[in-house]
Amino acid sequence: MAAQDPFVAYLLELLSPLGESSARRMFGGWGLYLDGTMIGLVAEETFYLKTDDQTRGAFEAAGAAPFVFEARKRTKTIVTGYWSAPEQALDAPDAMRPWAQLALDAALRKAAKTKPKAKTKPVS
Repeated sequence: MAAQDPFVAYLLELLSPLGESSARRMFGGWGLYLDGTMIGLVAEETFYLKTDDQTRGAFEAAGAAPFVFEARKRTKTIVTGYWSAPEQALDAPDAMRPWAQLALDAALRKAAKTKPKAKTKPVS
């Protein structure tokens, strides 16, 4: 699937030392996954990695920027929790590893906070 986009294929190579990397098309871009957990996205040929309160400062210090988009009807600007990968991280798997690990850690923390919805019993 990702082989259709050379940039996404390259990113999957960079991520592969950390686990099973995969990509899925979404909203005109790509979602990138490590071992089934979404850690990043590609939009407009930019790779963004998942952040949270614990990791965002490292991305800011590296000069990264958040993924921002306009909501429907351009009534609101949405700033996401995904921040651009530092340029040097795109050079080699060893350079990407610490940034991808930060993104994976943030994604796993978020997943741990998300409680599964309780099953409701049908009314008889």
